[in-house]
Amino acid sequence: MSLNPAYYDLMWLDEHWKTHEYRKRFPRDVAVTWFVYLTAPVSRLAAVIDLDPAIEGDARTCAQIAEQARPGNGASVHAYFAEADHGFAIPITKVVEYPGIAVDEIARRCGGSFHPPMGYMLLSNNPELADVCRALTSQEPVRERKIVAHSPV
Repeated sequence: MSLNPAYYDLMWLDEHWKTHEYRKRFPRDVAVTWFVYLTAPVSRLAAVIDLDPAIEGDARTCAQIAEQARPGNGASVHAYFAEADHGFAIPITKVVEYPGIAVDEIARRCGGSFHPPMGYMLLSNNPELADVCRALTSQEPVRERKIVAHSPV
């Protein structure tokens, strides 16, 4: 999955301001390992995040979780889900950052092209990208952090 660098940076704050990821579509009832592609201007595969099973709910429920996790964030999460009135609040449990692999190197390793996912992509459906992800995790981590998500509302 792709992530805006500004949201990624929130995971590293001492206040742990980002304890959940919010998505409109997500696999149900499973813990997930997320290989994070940071969007422009960073444009690189940079981290691995462990996610607990998603909490599925309407816009109000997801907004309540966001507000509890980071006061003031509920309104923007509600607006994000308002049209569909359905979404997923996905608890983040651990983040490990690596030196990373730049977009042009990912493209080279994937046969010449790489289009960062708009939602999520299953590595089982993309063996070349799975190899790139293995190369990422073979690097020495730069930093890591466990994140304690607040209990859902």
